[in-house]
Amino acid sequence: MSWMERLSTIEALEDAELDATLVDALEAASDRAAGRPIRFSTPTFREYQSAELSGCGKNSFPAFSVTAGACGLMCDHCQARILEPMIPACTPDELDRKVRNLVKLQNLQGFLLSGGSNRRNEIRYERYYPVIEGLKRDFPHLRIAIHSALLDEPRARLMASAGVDTAMMDVIGAEETIRDVYHLDRPVADFERTLAALCATEMEVVPHIVIGLHYGRVLGETSALDIVARHGVHALVLVVIMPFYAAPGTFATPHTSEVGRVFMEARRRLPEREVLLGCARPPGMHKRITDAYAVMAGLDGIAFPADGAVAVAEALGRPAHQAHACCSIKVGAAGGRTLSVGPHRPCAA
Repeated sequence: MSWMERLSTIEALEDAELDATLVDALEAASDRAAGRPIRFSTPTFREYQSAELSGCGKNSFPAFSVTAGACGLMCDHCQARILEPMIPACTPDELDRKVRNLVKLQNLQGFLLSGGSNRRNEIRYERYYPVIEGLKRDFPHLRIAIHSALLDEPRARLMASAGVDTAMMDVIGAEETIRDVYHLDRPVADFERTLAALCATEMEVVPHIVIGLHYGRVLGETSALDIVARHGVHALVLVVIMPFYAAPGTFATPHTSEVGRVFMEARRRLPEREVLLGCARPPGMHKRITDAYAVMAGLDGIAFPADGAVAVAEALGRPAHQAHACCSIKVGAAGGRTLSVGPHRPCAA
C-alpha cells in the first residue's frame, strides 16, 4: 500500500489537499524515516489538547522572559507577540523566586529563558547567571534552555559556565530578510559566527530556522540549512511563519508543499542529527498537512502536534512518545511515554 493510500484512511486528513508528487518523493526517501522514533512535545507554557493527545496541567517546563513583553527590534513577523505567554522575570531575584516556587509546588523539571532583543539582536543575560548557577547547584535535575540571540565567543563561554544546558538561536540565510523583516543592520555572517561560538562550548546547541520568514516567501532557508550543516549542532528546529502575528497584508502563508520540501531537504542534509518541528506554524488544515509532511520526512519531533500526526506516525511504522517539555530539550526518561493511537491521553508527567 502506497503512502497516499495509507494517508487516505486517516480521518483527520480526509479533507486535506496533499501534494501527491511530494508524498511520492518522501516515500522514495523513506529510508530516512522508516522506524525512526518521533517525539511529540507538549510543553507546559501553553494549554494544549488534540483528538490524539492531551497536554499537561503541571507547570513542569515553563518559559520565562527577562524583558516581560518588551522587545527593541519588533520584527515584522513577531511584533513581540511570542513573548506574551511567557512568565515575566525582569530581575534575577524574580526569576530565582519563581523557579524555586515551581520546583517546590509543581515539580519543575526545567525552564526556557528568553526575552526581547535590543536593537543589535542581543539579550543581556549576564546578571542572571549567578541565579542559574545557584539553581543548578540546588536542583541538579533542572534542565535550562536559553534563547541566546546574537553573541560572541566570550559571552557564549559565560553562558555555558553558568550551567545552561541548551542554547537556541535563529539562523537567517538572506541579507534581505535580516534588513527588511528584522530591521537589523547585521550580516548573515554574524549569525554563523554566533552559531560557531555556541558550538565551541559544551552546551547542546539547537538553532531554529523560520520557513517563510521573508514575508511568507521561501528565500534564505537553503542557505540557513547550509550554515547549520557546517557546525556540530545537537539538533535543528524548524518553524513556519505565522502571519497573524504581523500587520495585516504584510505576510503570505507559505504553501504546505513548500514547507514539506524544506523538511525533506533538512532531513537529507542532517541525516545523523535531530530535526524537529517547533511550536510556531499556521493553524487549522495547514497545520495538519504540515505535521503530516514532518512525519513523512522523518523529522524527529513535533511540538503541539495537530490531529492526525500520531495516526500518520503509526501508519508509517514510526514509534512515537510524548514529552511535556520544550522540543529542543529532553528532561530525562520520566519526561516521556510511549504512545499508541487513541483519544485524549491524560497527562503522565
